[in-house]
Amino acid sequence: MHLAYVTTTARGATDRLLSEVAARLDAKGVRLAGVVQTNTECADNARCDMDLRVMPGTEVIRISQTLGAGSRGCRLDPGELERAVGLVSAALAEDPELLIVNKFGKHEADGRGFRPLIAEALARDIPVLLGVNGLNEERFLAFTEGAAVKLNPEADALVDWVENVRASRIQAA
Repeated sequence: MHLAYVTTTARGATDRLLSEVAARLDAKGVRLAGVVQTNTECADNARCDMDLRVMPGTEVIRISQTLGAGSRGCRLDPGELERAVGLVSAALAEDPELLIVNKFGKHEADGRGFRPLIAEALARDIPVLLGVNGLNEERFLAFTEGAAVKLNPEADALVDWVENVRASRIQAA
């Protein structure tokens, strides 16, 4: 099983990092499935809009919703998140070399969102790379039963991990 994750503390840093890594791997011809997140700052709102780019391809799904002035609730649109999950599920059928998931968040910690796809990918021996925020790291580690490798939050470290996994899988074949 090949499972690695990264944690950062700066706002949006994990999203930028995984997006860069996905672009570099795509340029090397690695067959990817999954999602990377782009955050767009809103002039009239302290919170950003959250968009997922579904891989492979270029489809973008807005997973944030506008709740109105003074709202303090979660802005995640669960319906759009599940739509992204469905598209990635279809992409897994194409035997990608890597599944990238932007975040193991609250939905995943609660058993929803991308969590079933992470388990499916691992069961099918598809390597998984994802972001994990500090709030959910303990629950992520419980889910993975300690099998996940924590990588340094640097693009080169993540790309090197993927290349090493690819090489080991080729040797094993």
